[in-house]
Amino acid sequence: MTHLQRRSFLGRTLTFLSGAWMTGAGTQSVQAQTASPTARLKALGITLPAPPAAIGIYVPAVRVGSLLFVSGHGPANLPDGTRPLGKVGRELTLEQGKDSARRVGLNVLTSVQTTMGSLDRVVRVVKVLGMVNVAPDFTEMPQVINGFSELMVEVFGKERGTGARSAVGMASLPQNIPVEVEAVFEVRD
Repeated sequence: MTHLQRRSFLGRTLTFLSGAWMTGAGTQSVQAQTASPTARLKALGITLPAPPAAIGIYVPAVRVGSLLFVSGHGPANLPDGTRPLGKVGRELTLEQGKDSARRVGLNVLTSVQTTMGSLDRVVRVVKVLGMVNVAPDFTEMPQVINGFSELMVEVFGKERGTGARSAVGMASLPQNIPVEVEAVFEVRD
């Protein structure tokens, strides 16, 4: 980069930053980034569902040191009270699968909040394993699990809400649910 290019870049950067400062745009993005997960949920108009009932012999989450291991969860009920069911790519579309993954996220957040007392004690999402009940020729599992991941980013912010992730297709899932997700969170006292 030449001296003239550096000056031009610096000038454009300072102009942008001063404009953002004068309009408050920079402040809003900083406020959005630093809002607590509880405040973000409220701002998004999200009410978490009641804790899901276990369908086996396990607990929803176990804390070991600074890590919270969350058991596999299925989706929260639809607004009409029914539970999403079926294979993505056969009974359900990609978009319905993605919505189901988001609904799984709501159940996971409920279990984290119930276990930790507050979502504000989450430091970050560490690892997500997303399992999608798929038709044999369906290959877009990562796009389905984006429904879960996008919710985590909305609640915890991009840096804290994005973790390592796997998205895999399954021949079946318990009770014919379309999506199951298990996750690991870093937490603090």
